[in-house]
Amino acid sequence: MAIQKLYAGVKLRETRARLGLTQKAFAAKLGVSLPYLNQMENNHRPVSAAVVLALAGEFGLDVTELAAGDAERMVSDMREALADPVFADTAPPIADLRLAASNAPMLARAFLELHRAYRQTHERLASLDEALGREGGASAASPWEEVRDFFHYCDNYIDAVDRAAERFAGTEPSQLIDRARAALSQRGYSLRFADTGEVRRLDDKVLTLSTRALPPTQRFQLLHQIALLAQNDLLEATLDLARFQTGTARSIAKIGLANYFAGAALLPYQTFLAAARETRHDLERLSDLFGASIEQVAHRLSTLQRPGLKGIPFFFVRVDQAGTITKRHSATRLQFARFGGACPLWNAHQAFETPGRFLRQLAETPDGVRYFCLARDVSKPGGSFHAPVRRYAIGLGCEISHARNLVYADDMDTSNARAFEPIGISCRICERADCHQRSVPPLERQLRVDPDRRGVLPYDIA
Repeated sequence: MAIQKLYAGVKLRETRARLGLTQKAFAAKLGVSLPYLNQMENNHRPVSAAVVLALAGEFGLDVTELAAGDAERMVSDMREALADPVFADTAPPIADLRLAASNAPMLARAFLELHRAYRQTHERLASLDEALGREGGASAASPWEEVRDFFHYCDNYIDAVDRAAERFAGTEPSQLIDRARAALSQRGYSLRFADTGEVRRLDDKVLTLSTRALPPTQRFQLLHQIALLAQNDLLEATLDLARFQTGTARSIAKIGLANYFAGAALLPYQTFLAAARETRHDLERLSDLFGASIEQVAHRLSTLQRPGLKGIPFFFVRVDQAGTITKRHSATRLQFARFGGACPLWNAHQAFETPGRFLRQLAETPDGVRYFCLARDVSKPGGSFHAPVRRYAIGLGCEISHARNLVYADDMDTSNARAFEPIGISCRICERADCHQRSVPPLERQLRVDPDRRGVLPYDIA
């Protein structure tokens, strides 16, 4: 696979602005000429290896930030949006998408927002939605999508909230619940447990947690309420910076931030990162050490993106039994489909068939990047015979270069190219022409249909 050149003009300009340096001073410290720096900042030239080393040595910059972040996500999101049939004859090449994501990220986001609004309106028309006939029926941003994108483009890492949770947790995980109880008491609240269908309820200065919930869920919900009571100013300040379009989106995001605080307090950053490295990311051992669920541990692993102290860049996803993605985050180059389900060849879908077991998979995406994938089913009982059981599958993975740091990859033949299964993002943007599980043709490709021939698919992809 060809080595992709590193264009990071926006990140270079941001770094220089943060340091308060002129282009001339910045160029001198990097050991390059002023015209050369200017060309790199405008993405007319890629960032050289010497400049990368100078950034790390001179300024202590985490150089992985140059290739990570919004640009790769926006390229993936724009590719999926441009696979819409409306762009069939006008879709730009991927090189143009990379330039737009790097040089004009606000324009790229505006395009994605415009396509989202178009798609919502199109879906309303297709389903004869009555909203088009009502006053004020103009297309509005889906609050869930807006909040999802907020966390997506923050790398699912909110530094101020993460550090506040770490300070609250302290250095002894065993004392966390006592700290939480004390924090409630200081604010005049009491804690009780009751046999109730509501997992958590705050009423008349009493926080009630359900005895039907599992202990990790009880702890998480307790810390969620602590975030709303003790960290409200921090949460509101973070929401102010996010500038959500609607009050509904802001309310949903506040719940998300409180959940983030709860997860970060239950699994405090530095303590958890050290334990993850020591156990070689053994989810069951980490679950026992911190009194958390397997899902909580897997999700937390995907958020370890603190500048200067990063963990392995993981992707994390949760899918329901219909294959719909209900949670998604990726600190890797793998980006999940914004619309529809995930690739049916991915092992997360098989987890429902083998409950209670970890499934391992070596996978390769159409761009040639190889991954180690881990999947497992997750059941959330309702606590009584008549209560429904919610079933999901979670997926956790990383690029194959990090697999040696995972206990799950110990006996897998990661050097054998034939051991990697071909997977994609979603059928409508996948470039594989011979996939036996393809559900729909790729929207960017022409089809040839021969009524006298039938192969794996009833058509050939040009």
